[in-house]
Amino acid sequence: MKKPANAAEVVLAPGQVSFATCPTRLRTLLGSCVAFTFWHPQRRIGGMCHFMLPARNRTGQPLDGKYADEALELLLRHARANGTRPQDYQVKVFGGGEMFPEQPRQRPAHNVANLNIRAALALAERHHLHLAAQDMGSTGYRTIMFDLWNGNVWVRHQPMGILEKDAYQKNQRAAGR
Repeated sequence: MKKPANAAEVVLAPGQVSFATCPTRLRTLLGSCVAFTFWHPQRRIGGMCHFMLPARNRTGQPLDGKYADEALELLLRHARANGTRPQDYQVKVFGGGEMFPEQPRQRPAHNVANLNIRAALALAERHHLHLAAQDMGSTGYRTIMFDLWNGNVWVRHQPMGILEKDAYQKNQRAAGR
């Protein structure tokens, strides 16, 4: 299906959540961050979130899309507000690319990409969401383009190649690390 002439285009920055009920293309760029896409095949509505971290201690604060649990909660609320059940959506998840693979880590807790991946999978399970597709892990970044008029999600993954690793190592030496 071709892009409708009246289709809107929304670019999500880190921490943003978008939900649309009209023909819309949602885009984002992910590194260690993760994005959920939600698409309702019968209604052709849906949304996407772009979260940066797994969770926070939220005591009394409003929901913030920077955090996995809160970003997903915002998408779930949009689904319900539109008279639909979250389980009726086609859900896909992307991202969690390691951006600094050469950087030594003392503890696995410092690997934000892996923490985000684990959070996304645990949240999908907790909310009984069937993942129709996923593309997570590895290194580098992903460009995501999600068309609400047909549910297609396009992913371009750019792993960290030899040039990126060489540039990173040169920067580390220059910084005295």
